[in-house]
Amino acid sequence: MEIIKILKKRYSTKEFDPTKKLTEEQIEQIEDLLQLSPSSTNIQPWHFILATSDDGKKRIAKAAHDFFSFNEAKILDASVVVVFASKVDLTEEYLEHVTEKEDADGRFAKKEFKEQQHIARAIFANMHKFDYKDFQHWTDKQVYLNLGNFLLGVATLGLDALPMEGVDLKLLDEEFDLRQKGFTSSIVVAVGYHKSTDFNRDLPKSRLFKKEIIEQV
Repeated sequence: MEIIKILKKRYSTKEFDPTKKLTEEQIEQIEDLLQLSPSSTNIQPWHFILATSDDGKKRIAKAAHDFFSFNEAKILDASVVVVFASKVDLTEEYLEHVTEKEDADGRFAKKEFKEQQHIARAIFANMHKFDYKDFQHWTDKQVYLNLGNFLLGVATLGLDALPMEGVDLKLLDEEFDLRQKGFTSSIVVAVGYHKSTDFNRDLPKSRLFKKEIIEQV
């Protein structure tokens, strides 16, 4: 299968070629990947900062300082850089907004399905807010669903990528006023083309044996 070949080929890029830029079509495809990701109950609790300019990348690179300075060049040299952020709250207004968008897109075959979907989504949101008390963890899970979808997607487009948790997330929140907008940053992903000197490019992929991680029943 082609998808398996892509999975075997993709890797975490350590050096990007700063001379290679993405086309407008490629940037639009990256936006499509971010938009079309699945999420629990289609709740989509995310926000993305997409840096396509040098100035934008410099703003993100501010978060790669001191202990995280090893990631600065990766951010600056990549073709585009994406900050993934998750919602810090799910208000009734937001839940209604998602439901109305689904309705406008023709998601409900019957009128009563609209209310049922809204109620079900609110139940899950409130369950994590009030019962499990793991709301932020839950929304971050949805962001990481998007991340996995995104990494595979950009590899399918023939692009290289590197997900980075090694950044100052608080600084990113402040730089882009994310908390005022109702979000907090989770991870940064650099996308572009690897440099010929990237040491990680030709190293063999290493994964545990299937028999260690998969149990058939």
